[in-house]
Amino acid sequence: MYPRELTYKMPAEWTTHQRTFISWPIQDSMVYPNDYEKVLDGYAELVHAIAEFEPVTIVANPNDIDKLRTLFVDERVGFLPIEHNDAWFRDNGPTFVKNEEGEIAGINWIFNAWGEKYSPWTLDNDVAPKLLEHFGVKKFDAQIVMEGGSFHVDGEGTLLTTEECLLNPNRNPDLSKEQVEQYLKDYLNIEKVIWLGKGLSGDETDGHVDNVACFAEPGKVIIQVCHDPSDDNYQITQDNLTILRNATDAKGRKLEIVEIEQPPASHFEESRLTLSYLNFYFVNDGIILPVFGGAAKEADQKAKDVLQQTFPTRTIRTIDGMAIIKEGGNVHCTTQQMPTVGK
Repeated sequence: MYPRELTYKMPAEWTTHQRTFISWPIQDSMVYPNDYEKVLDGYAELVHAIAEFEPVTIVANPNDIDKLRTLFVDERVGFLPIEHNDAWFRDNGPTFVKNEEGEIAGINWIFNAWGEKYSPWTLDNDVAPKLLEHFGVKKFDAQIVMEGGSFHVDGEGTLLTTEECLLNPNRNPDLSKEQVEQYLKDYLNIEKVIWLGKGLSGDETDGHVDNVACFAEPGKVIIQVCHDPSDDNYQITQDNLTILRNATDAKGRKLEIVEIEQPPASHFEESRLTLSYLNFYFVNDGIILPVFGGAAKEADQKAKDVLQQTFPTRTIRTIDGMAIIKEGGNVHCTTQQMPTVGK
């Protein structure tokens, strides 16, 4: 049976977590392996930041565990030895769902390294089932390629995604748009998909929505925007704004839209870095926000101010968003929330 038939659904990210999962980086799989120590520093900063709000479990290759025990002495940081190829746990880990009795389960999606861009990925595709088995969590095997960073839900039946990613032929070439929607409905128990167009310029994930837009609450969406017509992101963000302005959610509500201005463009080796404030992560009573410094200092402060106004009761905790961005992702991409058990 599908999760939907058993009343399981994906809770919104802002609901209470029992823990956050994050994977520890693997030097051999990095795009820029010479940056390994800098990337580790970035991950360490992120783990410490999350642990200020809730427990963290680091999924690590077994030969990294001893080193991690010396780096993290906080009792809220634990370790789980599972071999993996790459460290983007949002995409290769399970997606957690919860039923009406308050029991949790995990969706085990098929992972193919963002359209077979990086090899090998066999170990990554086995991470979710091994983790769920360790925690004794019920598993649903979904026969569709899917990454957790490619969708957001509001907890009330509406899902945000992009056509660029979910309809990309390098994921599920034999599935129609309607069939992809049905998988999302069956496994996440949503009622309506709002299809945005493209993701941000330079995004090697083929348009993950967690760089583009997310729900702040049911009926309210935050989107990163660009107002410079000469910027590649201008038309992308304006098109997505138009879609959101014309959309209604599963409850029939017109969406309230909160805009965050993008940081200045930044490049490395002629490739644009996908800098996004929308790659923040909800933690219990807080938000972990990547900021980029330098020429982005003013934009960083504006983004923090917008989020503080949008979430007045949450602590906005900033971290260095440049530490791992060359590897292709940021805060949200590295994390996955495990909801609390109970109603």
